[in-house]
Amino acid sequence: MSVFRLQQLQGHILNGEKTKSMAGSPSPLTTHVLNTALGVPGSNMPLILYRLEPSTEVWQLITTGMTNDDGRCPGLITSQMFTSGVYKIHFETAQYWASKGETSFYPYVEIVFTINEPGQKYHIPLLLSRFSYTTYRGS
Repeated sequence: MSVFRLQQLQGHILNGEKTKSMAGSPSPLTTHVLNTALGVPGSNMPLILYRLEPSTEVWQLITTGMTNDDGRCPGLITSQMFTSGVYKIHFETAQYWASKGETSFYPYVEIVFTINEPGQKYHIPLLLSRFSYTTYRGS
C-alpha cells in the first residue's frame, strides 16, 4: 500500500482529536533526516512508524508523517502510546529522491529498534545519500 494511501487512511485510523494531540505534544521519539550528499535537511520525506505486536509478530501502524523543512517529523508518538517493544520507521527515500529529479539505490529505508525504557527520549537520525545511509541512536 502506498504511503499516499496510508496518509489518506490516517484520519480513519486515528480520529481527528488524537491526531491533533499527537501533533501538539512533545514526542518521546524523534527523527531527523539529513541529505549528506547536498548538506541539507531531508525535507518532505514521507515516513511511517510501526510497532511490532509481540503476540502476533505483525507490524501495527502507529502513524504516518512527513519531514518538515528542517528534516524533522514532530509528534510521531505520544508518551502514553510509547511502550516497551520493537519499533520501525519506514522512510520513503525513492519518493524523496524522485522529488529532486534523482534516482536512488534504496527505494526505502527501514530502521528497526528496541525500546526498553519508554520513559527516556529516543532520537533516530537518518543520514542519507543516493547510494548510502547510516543511522545511530542520538540524544
